[in-house]
Amino acid sequence: MYEGIIQDLIDEFGRLPGIGPKSAQRITFHIVQSQSADVSRLAELLSHVRERVRFCEVCGNVSEQDRCSICRDARRDQTLICVVEEPKDVVAVERTRQFRGLYHVLGGAISPIDGIGPDDLSITQLMRRLSDVEIKEVIIATDPNLEGEATAMYLSRLLKTVDIPVSRLASGLPVGGDLEFADEVTLGRAFEGRLTL
Repeated sequence: MYEGIIQDLIDEFGRLPGIGPKSAQRITFHIVQSQSADVSRLAELLSHVRERVRFCEVCGNVSEQDRCSICRDARRDQTLICVVEEPKDVVAVERTRQFRGLYHVLGGAISPIDGIGPDDLSITQLMRRLSDVEIKEVIIATDPNLEGEATAMYLSRLLKTVDIPVSRLASGLPVGGDLEFADEVTLGRAFEGRLTL
């Protein structure tokens, strides 16, 4: 245990997802030993990120404008929507260069253990989008884990009521994994081999 501000900073970094005690300690000491200008830039970015970053009013992706760059891009196929859990999943799919449609970010996955139900996700906004524009296909690209599968099943049942073809990414992704960590080839093959639900 360190004293004062050093321990406070280690504790704060330790609260971040994926950062354990040793990583928190390494980050803290990196900051302590860094140039003053580097630390000032980091502090400035952290203070501005909450002010400037918002969620796209159409798809829910992160953006500094009302609409994200993907929703503003007229070259994208407006008749395809890929449904993902988090904004980081949009980046993972974009890296494959296999998909040229639009996205819808749910903001998580159904997880009764964590108290997250369908009403806690942006499913109502998705249904509204589907009724406003002619959509040829909805691709469900939730994580291949228990929560992602439950969300995919819920969405596929719900979307059958609006008579829009629904597909799910094919195998090739590890069960229990996250889209964020899949390599481009695996994710690209999963996209190409998606199955209709």
